[in-house]
Parts: sequence; C-alpha cells; structure tokens
Amino acid sequence: MSTFFSDTAWICLAVPTVLCGTVFCKYKKSSGQLWSWMVCLAGLCAVCLLILSPFWGLILFSVSCFLMYTYLSGQELLPVDQKAVLVTGGDCGLGHALCKYLDELGFTVFAGVLNENGPGAEELRRTCSPRLSVLQMDITKPVQIKDAYSKVAAMLQDRGLWAVINNAGVLGFPTDGELLLMTDYKQCMAVNFFGTVEVTKTFLPLLRKSKGRLVNVSSMGDIAGTSDKWEKLEKDILDHLPAEVQEDYGQDYILAQRNFLLLINSLASKDFSPVLRDIQHAILAKSPFAYYTPGKGAYLWICLAHYLPIGIYDYFAKRHFGQDKPMPRALRMPNYKKKAT
Repeated sequence: MSTFFSDTAWICLAVPTVLCGTVFCKYKKSSGQLWSWMVCLAGLCAVCLLILSPFWGLILFSVSCFLMYTYLSGQELLPVDQKAVLVTGGDCGLGHALCKYLDELGFTVFAGVLNENGPGAEELRRTCSPRLSVLQMDITKPVQIKDAYSKVAAMLQDRGLWAVINNAGVLGFPTDGELLLMTDYKQCMAVNFFGTVEVTKTFLPLLRKSKGRLVNVSSMGDIAGTSDKWEKLEKDILDHLPAEVQEDYGQDYILAQRNFLLLINSLASKDFSPVLRDIQHAILAKSPFAYYTPGKGAYLWICLAHYLPIGIYDYFAKRHFGQDKPMPRALRMPNYKKKAT
C-alpha cells in the first residue's frame, strides 16, 4: 500500500511539474497577468498540501495544473500581419510610447492626437515607419472623430480595423469634491467617459468588419502631470473658491494636496513595458483576459481593496505609502470660528 501511494504521489507531482515547466518556457515573456495566475496556483498548491492529505493534495494540484495549462494554451499570440490599430491620446505619455511600440511590432498604427502639429505628433512622424499615420482627433469634438473615421476607412478600404485602444485621458487635481470646479468635473467626463464612448461607437463598424478588439485604458495614477500643470490647477481652485469655503479648508490644506501627485511621481516607474506588453496581449492573444493589472504589486492592491474592509485597507495603504493626510482647518480646529466671533 505504501509503495502504491509513493508511486502515485511521484506521478502526481511529476505531471504538474512538467506542465508548469511547459507554461514557464512558453509564456515567460507574456502578459504579467499570466504570472498572477501562476502565483495563485503556487498558493493553491501550498494550501492543498497543508490542509489535505498528501495524496489528495497532489491530486487536486495536478488537476489544477492541467486546467490551467488548458486555459493558457489559448493565450498564444496571433500574427501581427500589419493589423490596423487606432490609439487615442498619442501626443505624449503612455499613448505616445504605445504608438511607437505597436509600430515596431509591425502594426499599421493610426495615432489620434490632440494637436497634429505638436511636438509629440512630429516625433511620431519622424521616428516611426510609414505604416503610422497621425490623425487630428480631439475626442471631445465629434466632428474630428468622424473626420478621423472617414480617413481610416478610406485607407483601410475592406480590411477593417483590428483594434481600438481608448487611451486618451485628462488629469484631475486629487482633492476634496467641494473644492473642485464644475468645469473640472465636466472636462473629466467629456474626455475620460463621453469621449471614449464617442470614439467607440464611431469606430465599431470597422471593428465588426475584422471581428477585432476594443481596449480601454483606465487608472487612478497613469497621469501625474507636471509642476506647471499642478500650479495651474491650484490657481484655478483658489481663484474661484468662495471665501467661506477657502477659510474652512485653509490654503495650507489646499496647497498640500499636490503632495499626492509628488508621491505618485516618486513611486511610479518610467518603464512602460509592463503596460505595453499587456496591451499587446489584449489585442493579439487568441483568448485575451477581461482586464489586466500591469505593474509591480498592482494586482495585490486591487485584491486588497476588493476584499478587505475599507478601514483595514486604508490602514495598510497609509503604512505602505507613508503619507499622513492633512486635515481641513475646520476639522483640526473645530472652534476657530467661535473664537473669531
């Protein structure tokens, strides 16, 4: 009986080892999401071996490995074959890097930019291949979106558009909702929401023709901005804020909000490659994921935010980021008005 169990255990251990080795060799340069799955699998293995008997633990682990191998076999990338893609927000930042990256891979790239005569657009024309076309496309202006659609459709003719990547977005000042101007809310919605919807609805006929992909890029901190931009946002708030509200919050509190942007800049990586690889996977994998979490530790923080009570999550976030959030004057000095009268 012990010999049978020993032989079976070795077989159960060998099968997942071979499968995991195959997955590692095949997908070691693929999307970071795959590595999240493998980490989860390793955790499952540890739990199985600790909770269950060795025999059933290895059986369950082997089945899990087989199912994962079957699932990951659908993650092979399709050939680029000059597939056509549209990227919005190609002037700078991630969108600019993505246009260059996809052009290097051999895609036919349509780079939508806010200013077709700006430095970002000129650099794309200068450094990329003739396959890349720069399109004037302020996504808050439906006329420009329709004009871009006409140009893309004319250039592609019957080929269809393989992917639309909604990347364009604007920076909002990270402060209390009462301090933000209504124009800030409207601009954020015009670009980050309604603009994305407008682009998607306009280009869907070309996507249907090729049965292609729609990729939406969203993040709380891909856009940190510059000190000049921060100063402008601060000035707009201070210039338009009612005197009573400014007194309740305190100018020192309002000016301290830029510390969060400084923190983002200090923690952010200038290496876009994890995001670029995930977008490449999203538009080329035979079975792409529903969502991606590129970046070191990003998946962990999303899990913590989803499953932990808010109070516990805030505690860990505060400890990790090492930042004491300032308080408005009215909260840290609740009797200051009474003393003033």
